[in-house]
Amino acid sequence: MSMVFKSPSKYVQGFGVLGEVEKYLVDSMGKNLFVIMDPVVEETVKPMLNQCIDKGYTIAYAAFQGECSRKNIEKYIELAKSAGATTVFGVGGGKTMDTAKGVAHLSGMSLVIVPTAASTDAPCSSVSVMYHEDGEFDDWLFLNANPNLVLVDTSVIVKAPVKLLVAGMGDALSTYFEARVCRASGSKNQAKASPTIAATTLAEKCWEILARDGVRAKLAAEAGVCTPAFEAVVEINTLLSSVGFESGGLGAAHAIQKGFTLIPELHRAFHGYIVAFCTITQLVMENVDDTQLNAVLKFCKDVGLPICFADFGYHDVDYDLLWEVADKTNKIGVSVHHLPFEVNTQMIYDGLLAADAIGRAYHANYA
Repeated sequence: MSMVFKSPSKYVQGFGVLGEVEKYLVDSMGKNLFVIMDPVVEETVKPMLNQCIDKGYTIAYAAFQGECSRKNIEKYIELAKSAGATTVFGVGGGKTMDTAKGVAHLSGMSLVIVPTAASTDAPCSSVSVMYHEDGEFDDWLFLNANPNLVLVDTSVIVKAPVKLLVAGMGDALSTYFEARVCRASGSKNQAKASPTIAATTLAEKCWEILARDGVRAKLAAEAGVCTPAFEAVVEINTLLSSVGFESGGLGAAHAIQKGFTLIPELHRAFHGYIVAFCTITQLVMENVDDTQLNAVLKFCKDVGLPICFADFGYHDVDYDLLWEVADKTNKIGVSVHHLPFEVNTQMIYDGLLAADAIGRAYHANYA
């Protein structure tokens, strides 16, 4: 089987880099920019992007609303075409960026991604996570290519709510453990090929840097300052986690997270928070040793990631619905079957309940 490694064409990170965005735009992108932007960051980001107008660019803005859904993507494609756009910008959070990726993919335009928080590994990937209008998971939209440019301005990122940085750490936490099982089982990565050594190595680096710098990065964010630890974790959350999951492969954690979209009260829970708990569930299913499991539990507790249901807002557990979560994961969560042993609905359900019990016990013992 062939090996495939995927990444964005160019990744730029640094304090204030958005103010010089035109330096990184190439001629093939044209001069007409269509910007899909989260309204909450308009005041901060729009003045920086407007500097491009002085360099001969035209910019049309559209506020992001709703879900990353097929209906929404079609709406923004029509708006982009009406504006004569040649390049699509996605500015904001995961669903805004995934929508912009879908627009660029289906319209054949160039794509620039500007994350405004280090809350997810979506910026660098060539996949959009699609949802129905009610927030339930729909499907994956696999794109022809990764973004042409990912621009990460840490002067913007550091102003985002700290809980978003923590959510990004939860998403990145899973990267190594999922890539590891893919390699162990000989499973395919998201490019439907074998993982490269480079991808697996980068995935492992995610956990190494998070364990080393995660707490210090959170403290820096709380102080509103960019430190080496903060910059490192932003890169892990945004770039290495993306390359690690896409080229290294997924396991049970992200599959179970998609199953959780059946629970309406969790539709607004941060993706990375649920993924962190689902990573613990995967480790329980693998029956890893106490040293490894306790290291992950300690990290999560130290930075504020969930280790039991109540931590991410699921207080009144509906066990019948939880069985449906496990069953949906087993049926449509292809990557849950990347574990190097046979998986079924009962195993996933038992893993969820056991992970919750372990997390509650950890809280009680280390209050």
